[in-house]
Amino acid sequence: MPHSFGYRARTRHLFARAFKTHGHLGITKYLTNFKVGDYVDVVGLGNVHKGMPHKYYHGKTGRVWNVSPRAVGVIVNKRVRTRIIPKRIYVRIEHVRKSSCRDAFLNRVKTNDSIRRKAKQEGKKAPSLKRLPAQPRKGEIVTVHRPIQTVKPQRYTFIF
Repeated sequence: MPHSFGYRARTRHLFARAFKTHGHLGITKYLTNFKVGDYVDVVGLGNVHKGMPHKYYHGKTGRVWNVSPRAVGVIVNKRVRTRIIPKRIYVRIEHVRKSSCRDAFLNRVKTNDSIRRKAKQEGKKAPSLKRLPAQPRKGEIVTVHRPIQTVKPQRYTFIF
């Protein structure tokens, strides 16, 4: 049973850097632009101690609501018993990365718009662009060209 209940208690592996990724961060991390409304993943980096989020928020996705010179304000949902509370936290930009949670949706919107535009140019009605669950496969009739051979196991014979 643990007897220490500090801010970073039980985070030995959670905030540990991966193999061969120790040391200073690259310049790309600091040159990333964040805008209000962007979806970001909160991921605490162990080698930067300032502005680190609490271990609860590690791996959570939220939305940027404020941008300051070295940090961003992120709204993250936290479940407390039966409620989901939107929490506003400030996290330094080293501990935040742009999320890819909306990429599939934005790609789908783009393709649907192009299909609609193409149908309008051709003067046709746009097809249904709603997603459908996986449908059952079409049925087939199997034709046999050779006679069917029944396979049976060989009878056990005692060798000795």
